[in-house]
Amino acid sequence: MSLADGFVHVDGAAGSLVPYSVASAVGNTMRTAVANRGGPFPASALAEELVHAGRSAIADLVGAVPGGVVLGPNMTSLTYTMSRALAKSWRLGDEIIVSRLDHDANIRPWLQAARAAGVTVRWAEVDIATCELPEWQYDDLLNERTRLVAVTAASNAVGTRPDVAAIARRAHDVGALMYVDAVHAAPHFPLDIKELGADLLAVSPYKFCGPHLGAVAADPALLDDLHPDKLVPSPDRVPERFETGTPPFELYAGLAATADYLADLIPTEGTRRERILASMGAAETYEQNLLVRLEDGLRDMPHVTILGSAPRRTPTLSITVRGTHPREVNEFLSERGICAWDGDYYATELFDTLGVNAEGGAVRIGLLHYNTATEVDHILDALAALS
Repeated sequence: MSLADGFVHVDGAAGSLVPYSVASAVGNTMRTAVANRGGPFPASALAEELVHAGRSAIADLVGAVPGGVVLGPNMTSLTYTMSRALAKSWRLGDEIIVSRLDHDANIRPWLQAARAAGVTVRWAEVDIATCELPEWQYDDLLNERTRLVAVTAASNAVGTRPDVAAIARRAHDVGALMYVDAVHAAPHFPLDIKELGADLLAVSPYKFCGPHLGAVAADPALLDDLHPDKLVPSPDRVPERFETGTPPFELYAGLAATADYLADLIPTEGTRRERILASMGAAETYEQNLLVRLEDGLRDMPHVTILGSAPRRTPTLSITVRGTHPREVNEFLSERGICAWDGDYYATELFDTLGVNAEGGAVRIGLLHYNTATEVDHILDALAALS
């Protein structure tokens, strides 16, 4: 229904549209008797089922096990929880590495935890011409004192997909943990936590047509070694010890429906995990074709500048238009029925490095599998009119 509102929705990097099946799952659960967990009656048993269904959905999306999936209100909150728990084992002289490419939610929690623990922070830098994050620089950044590397699997601002697996191999060689922000990656290509080399992998379901939640997947054995701050009577088992307060059970129902939706994007057989991999592979191919169409059209416009040119990208472009403030460009697009975004999208370090924040940031066009070639052409026509 949301696709029928007459607008072109290319603000997917900020949050995707929700399928009817997902909304229905949430609504139906809210019309059902659901109690808290741990009771000897059906409404409580349903709560247990919903929690397991939510964990299983994330596990199938990223190739993890349900017992290693921590659910929470959003990725930022969960990253703060994980950073504080991990920092309890850090000592003076230890080091961590963050990158200028990342969303601030995978930077600031680590900087603040490092400052509190007296730990040194090292920065992986971005090539300002291409917006790539060269993996070879980690050879100089890593050493036996490195405890953690935090890096994105895809930039929410410019789409760059770093070679996370190559970075992870280097990090693991010195005994460091990898915390991978896959929030922007999850909607655009198949994920496998093991292939990426992620020790902890964070996603946000509302970016891939799900409800507003966050999740972190890890090996349950790793989570068992971490002890976050928690209330005394709340469960101390993994993964519950990382989850505070009463869960939003109705959203967990929506999370399960989201996994089913993604698995059914294309007709295929197999387990839900296998079907998700097939669907996301097909979505990646489809979206990349749209990206080529969009980028080719934009590069023919002398008044438009695309930030970056990394060879591996999601269908997400940030642009500036000569002589026009990004907000004015976005308002112009909105008047023509196009929902985009402007600013820095919390990629503050990246846009400061590129020098565009002083001019209001950039305009972001974020495509998803529900966008069409006709919509891309409409965007190109609108931007051409700004010359």
